[in-house]
Amino acid sequence: MTGKDRKDFRPEAAIFDMDGLMLETEAPFAPAWVQAGKEAGYDIGPEIIQATIGIDGEGTRRILTEKFGPDFPLRKIWDQVIRLVTEDFERGIALKPGLIALLDHLSEKKIPVGVATSTRRDGALWKLTKAGIEDRFEIITCGDEVVNGKPAPDIFLLAARRMGVDPSICVGFEDSPPGLLGLHRAGIASVFVKDQVQPSPEILATVWKTYPDLGQALELF
Repeated sequence: MTGKDRKDFRPEAAIFDMDGLMLETEAPFAPAWVQAGKEAGYDIGPEIIQATIGIDGEGTRRILTEKFGPDFPLRKIWDQVIRLVTEDFERGIALKPGLIALLDHLSEKKIPVGVATSTRRDGALWKLTKAGIEDRFEIITCGDEVVNGKPAPDIFLLAARRMGVDPSICVGFEDSPPGLLGLHRAGIASVFVKDQVQPSPEILATVWKTYPDLGQALELF
């Protein structure tokens, strides 16, 4: 089923990505990758950085070692990236426009909500707590809790299972191509809210709805 086939669909549960979708946390990674790469003698360009958005650590490792070779010092560079972005996040993590309005609306409608993020659990909980929304979700499913990360469907299927609902009644909110593809493979209606990356026409063809911000999605419920 493509996204356009769900004409009269009314979701009964919602699954949210985290970085770039709910939290303004993707943008600081680009300059951090560039700086950490230069310090280690590598030119990590924007096309490489964009390719890593929305995928887990193993996927990031594959992309970088394919580009720079097996001797690429991923752990050293990644540790520096994390130090740089953590300094940025310590000053505060902004919420994406419309998020609170949508979460409030879902709460009023008693629609269960969960998180499905490629970020490891410790980092995800830290960010959500720092942003002040950790307690808004029934479940939080993270990248280190599944074998196959996005664009595999695993994390979305696990999130639905933890909420006790069938994937077919869920809607998933994503900003990245891997996340949108994972939702499609999980049989979950997808909503695309653009952040850093524009998906290909092939992936957009699987998308159910597209909105400029999360607040516009209130009409779905």
